[in-house]
Amino acid sequence: MGPVRRTPLAVRRRAVGLSQDGLAQALGVERSTVLRWEAGKTAPQPWVRPVLAQKLQVSDEQLDDLLRPDDEEGESVDRRAFAGLATALALAPIARARMGSQIGAIQVLQLHKRTARLRRLDDHLGGMDTYQVYLSEMAATEKLIKTASYSSATARALTGVLAEQAQMAGWAAFDAGRYTDSRRHYRSALSAARESGDPGLEGNSLAFIAYENADSQVAAESTRVAEAGAGTTPRVRALLHERLAWAYAVAGQASAAARALDHAVAAVNEPSHAPEPDWVFWVDPLEIDIMTGRCFTELRRPARAIPVLEDALSRYDDTHARDKALYSTWLAHALLDANEPERAATVTEQALDLASGVGSIRPGERLRGVLRRLSHHGGPEVAAVLERARG
Repeated sequence: MGPVRRTPLAVRRRAVGLSQDGLAQALGVERSTVLRWEAGKTAPQPWVRPVLAQKLQVSDEQLDDLLRPDDEEGESVDRRAFAGLATALALAPIARARMGSQIGAIQVLQLHKRTARLRRLDDHLGGMDTYQVYLSEMAATEKLIKTASYSSATARALTGVLAEQAQMAGWAAFDAGRYTDSRRHYRSALSAARESGDPGLEGNSLAFIAYENADSQVAAESTRVAEAGAGTTPRVRALLHERLAWAYAVAGQASAAARALDHAVAAVNEPSHAPEPDWVFWVDPLEIDIMTGRCFTELRRPARAIPVLEDALSRYDDTHARDKALYSTWLAHALLDANEPERAATVTEQALDLASGVGSIRPGERLRGVLRRLSHHGGPEVAAVLERARG
């Protein structure tokens, strides 16, 4: 038998004056769970990590180091290195811009391309990993706007880029649970989008605000603003209508949600030769199917939700771990509404696998709700997934 690998977690716990029992009680877990963390046998579930970091008085990054066995490089280190490299590569061209230098369409195109590359980090990394990346990019663009020279047309284009970056920063903050920051960035995005004169971008900024608060009035305004623009593309309309559907579903307005979903389906399938903005690159029929299932789950219509979500998730790649974990929780809730706890437990176990190590608080928040509901049911499948979650 090889040597037992130990994490530095116990050293930090003792340094802040906590016993294993005390830490377990503060986190609502068993002492044996803390023991397994300190032995490097298991890792804390994503939803435990923020509270654990707070109790140990460390940052998220420092917590990763505490949980890593002394002789092993963890996956989290790779993730941080990847995010750090992306930051360095993305900001290097901006750093070379001299104060007062003249910039034009070529530089704006470069900014758009780099912003598009950074946007795709969200496919595989959570907001805890990407927030500082997006925040740094946004700050560099703000500095460029203040210090460079350019025409009025370039000024509008630059503020459009800034609006996109502020939306990305807001989304990452929301995903990381930094809600005050997300609201601040969304307001900045809305202001920049209006200044840029792009109604689609303005509508999307409003849609972000509406999505965070499930505000149907703001969501409806987002579609009106975007559709008032002559050049608003089909996938932009699809995105805004699906977010409007979500707000209606959360409010329990079934007919309005169904109408908005119909508009989203029609828009996403509309033939068009117009170029779509990069910020809707991920909007496709599969995305609309996922939202359809989520809406009908919120409306407590499992017979409508389950087949849509099962089909959509079967086509959803596991590499998009955060999103698939999240969407699986809606399927689990729908199965519980249909009184199928065994199937719900199976889906929940898959979601737990996907959510492990993801730098986002949202899967954990959703999974807690599913696990609470599962705890009211019996059976070996349910007991097994509940035991796993406790560990």
